[in-house]
Amino acid sequence: MSILFSCNVVKRVQDGEHLITDNTIVEDGSTVMSERINNIVIQKTNSGMRKFFGFPLKLHIYNLARPNIDSILEANVLSDSLKVKRKIGLLSKKQFDKLMSSRKNFNAWLKRTGEAPVIYDEDKTLKTANNLRKYYYSKGWFNNKVTFETVKDSNKLAQVTYNVVKHKPYILDSVNAIISSPAIEAIYARIARNSLLKTGEQYDSQNYENERERINTLLRNSGFYHFGQDYIRFEIDTIDTNHKVQTDLKIANRIIRGNDSVTVTPFKVYKIREVNVFTDSNFNNRFKAITDTVNYKKYNLYSKEKLRYRAKALTDAIFINKGEIYSDLARSRTQRYLNDLQMFRYPDIEFIENEDDSTLTANIRLEPKKKYSLSFDPEINTSNIQTIGFSFSTGLKIRNVFRGAETLDISGIAAIGASKSRNDPEAAFFDINEFGGNIRLTIPRIFSPFNTNKIIPKYMSPSTSINLSATSQQNIGLDKQSLSGIFSYNWFPSKTVTNKLDLFNVNFVKNLNTSNYFGVYTNSYNSLTSIAEDIGYITEDEDLYDSSLSAPYEPADVFIANVLSNNTSLEPGDSDYSTVQNIEERKERLTEDNLIFSTSFDYKKDKRKNIFDNDFSVFKWRVELAGNLLSTISDLSGLNKNQDNNYEVFGVAFSQYIKTEVDYVKYLDLGRQNVLAFRSYAGIAIPYGNSNSIPFAESFFAGGPNDNRAWSAYNLGPGSSQSTNEFNEANFKIHLSAEQRFSLFGAFQGAVFIDAGNIWNVLDNVEDDAATFTSLKDLKDIAVGSGFGIRYDFDFFVLRFDTGFKTYDPSQTDSKRWFRNYNFTNAVYNIGINYPF
Repeated sequence: MSILFSCNVVKRVQDGEHLITDNTIVEDGSTVMSERINNIVIQKTNSGMRKFFGFPLKLHIYNLARPNIDSILEANVLSDSLKVKRKIGLLSKKQFDKLMSSRKNFNAWLKRTGEAPVIYDEDKTLKTANNLRKYYYSKGWFNNKVTFETVKDSNKLAQVTYNVVKHKPYILDSVNAIISSPAIEAIYARIARNSLLKTGEQYDSQNYENERERINTLLRNSGFYHFGQDYIRFEIDTIDTNHKVQTDLKIANRIIRGNDSVTVTPFKVYKIREVNVFTDSNFNNRFKAITDTVNYKKYNLYSKEKLRYRAKALTDAIFINKGEIYSDLARSRTQRYLNDLQMFRYPDIEFIENEDDSTLTANIRLEPKKKYSLSFDPEINTSNIQTIGFSFSTGLKIRNVFRGAETLDISGIAAIGASKSRNDPEAAFFDINEFGGNIRLTIPRIFSPFNTNKIIPKYMSPSTSINLSATSQQNIGLDKQSLSGIFSYNWFPSKTVTNKLDLFNVNFVKNLNTSNYFGVYTNSYNSLTSIAEDIGYITEDEDLYDSSLSAPYEPADVFIANVLSNNTSLEPGDSDYSTVQNIEERKERLTEDNLIFSTSFDYKKDKRKNIFDNDFSVFKWRVELAGNLLSTISDLSGLNKNQDNNYEVFGVAFSQYIKTEVDYVKYLDLGRQNVLAFRSYAGIAIPYGNSNSIPFAESFFAGGPNDNRAWSAYNLGPGSSQSTNEFNEANFKIHLSAEQRFSLFGAFQGAVFIDAGNIWNVLDNVEDDAATFTSLKDLKDIAVGSGFGIRYDFDFFVLRFDTGFKTYDPSQTDSKRWFRNYNFTNAVYNIGINYPF
């Protein structure tokens, strides 16, 4: 087997050459597993050489290509005129030429998609050894020794082993600061307090680079406008120091280069003399004179037309203040805040040095965007409920609505569609419709009667959003109308942290077509029909549906009423009685109107540096309180409760609950497009006071392409119950995922994954033991799915196809939970856009 494998991978390796199959770094007798150190190797093996049990897929694809395809086609086809004539007679000259071209193109595709064999090159091995010496030197092992050994065999394969002997490391002994400029020397003691160069620690050159950046940043934010990293250098001494490093930190004076002279002068602190804001700078009015000037809080605002903005709206976005020292931080914050306003194109900030003293004039040039912008978005779509649908949405953005840099977004949507369930030929073809509108006002500050500057300073880019929306849907499920309003604050304490406070979030949902409940939830209807047949309530030729009625499922409701009032042979202790009771409770819950008045807080810490970063973490936390304000008002007002002992507002019992969610995602970059990703999630929503259950829209579900991929969406749980409901949901959820992603060839990527989790009911009105979570022993009902996936990267999005297998199914009996129906017939196939987490 190994001989056949070797022959295959060396198919394109010439005599006298050797394919590298392994690079190993051995450090003081131990194999190095660190990806950082292994990446130092210049001549790496073919991708996949050590993956998939040593199956280099890209190399095998490359080996399928013919290195001399033109010569082969010439010798086997084109040189034989009779053969060419015969093929042209069968095809045509044009088709024959396309055939030859396609064979060449396919051969070229194999070469592009595959990967040429990596042939051992001793020069690159020598360079790698030298780079390893430099790396270990940079970490304090100045006397390290690196050798290498290459083992070649008769099968044209080669393995390289790098042996590293580190010897005794050098320790940082002292840091002596030599500063030429008195102004810098005066503040250096404060800067040195948090130095990254710690005496007693092992030498690390990266610490010196980081310290240089740190000092430069602090000085640039301390008024030294002309300072740069090049003025900082370190000189180290290790001669006769007994493996100790003595360091001189030198900060030189400023060098000013003229046309034919060089001047050396001490650095000095610059202050801001003036801050000028040009509010309407653009190419078209560059020659116009300034006609409107406003001086507001030491800021000079200039406009060539009438000033469109209130002065405070602009100055609140500026952190460069007259009389203060120059600061890079103030400049970057100003740039970011002005961009966040979405009022201007590429704000430009320029500092001009005043020659008469150590001051700067800051000129901020703003080019306003158009006040109005209009968008249109038509769509044609299909789904599992409609054969075809057409929708049209439009949006109007109005900038600077109240002259305070506010943004008003007005949008609307209109959609019609033809449902797949349309049985009446006389009914209109387009029997689905949806209409909706949304108004959103964004204010670039905290809109509050209280002063919040000390809690949320303006450098956190705070904003206020007021959002109102309304939608109406017909023949989509039960049909519904909804109204919602949100008053929220957003701010960014740091580059990685985002905070959002929904101070008021009101959502009202009214179901319009509740009589069609069993037309939507057909599994429940079928269960009722089966029970009715079993007890002789109806015959096998009958059902609980009457199309002649205005509410055709009314017989089903009558049957439920008869069962629960003990007018059938079923008794409260029977399992079928419990089934009917559960169906009625679920129907009541899913058809009730909802009024949710809540307050929530969202915290997000995202350490991802950019879209190419594959070594980061994301933490999210959300907490929501609903119904407390309405409950307090109802108590104080002495409102009467309904028959279910609940308060009502506008005839609807409002929801009251507390809900919290925690979500953590971690990516580990293993190198060479190999990423290990983890996700952990937990959420719970507890009803109390005016509610004994959670609204359907606020509950949790499991399964689907972004959850446990071995189950389809809403199909898993709750707990170990064998539910046949179309939509399974509960108020407590745990989810865990681990996925390894790797490159296959070209833009194709692969993945293997394992998902675990489930949903349960807890502290609500559900009493089914199989569906509830009462103690830690219920964790045995965590479902486990595993599988693999293929992805194609389009650069701007990833198309994903995952196959999930039920590895541990808690709905089965204890002895049949592991690896039952673990096959492609019972697998779940998921198609998704982008990664699941």
